Amino acid sequence: MNLLNQWLIEWPRRVADHLTWLGPLFARIVVGWVFLWSGWGKLHNLPLVTNNFVDWGIPAPHLLAPFVSGVEFFGGLFLLLGLLTRISAGALGITMIVAIKSAKWADVDSLETLLGFDETEYLALFLWLAIAGAGALSVDHFLERRSKSGARAAAVH
Repeated sequence: MNLLNQWLIEWPRRVADHLTWLGPLFARIVVGWVFLWSGWGKLHNLPLVTNNFVDWGIPAPHLLAPFVSGVEFFGGLFLLLGLLTRISAGALGITMIVAIKSAKWADVDSLETLLGFDETEYLALFLWLAIAGAGALSVDHFLERRSKSGARAAAVH
């Protein structure tokens, strides 16, 4: 039993410990790229986006269409950089909740349908990034390390 535990649990955990930087980086690149370009397209086609918001019953569509488009564009850019990752992922997660509720909810006939939406999959990634953070290869990580070293230096003096 101990050998089985070593091979099936301990060894994969030790390998994964060396790759903790990869999961957040890959997730940020994938969703960052998608939402950077999605937001860019919406910013360059605001009349259509505004009309869609009207059709979906989203309040204040003339205000929220450019706002959400900007959240997607800048949120995607920030995720690519790993800058303000938790805030960006949180904001983009909220947009996915609103998208599901306003544009997709009428199509939900089962849990399988709900979980099959791209928006739900993006929401899962955004939730993970909002909780886990940007990871080691990010501007956030660099700023955090810099802040901690500055605080230690100030505590010494």
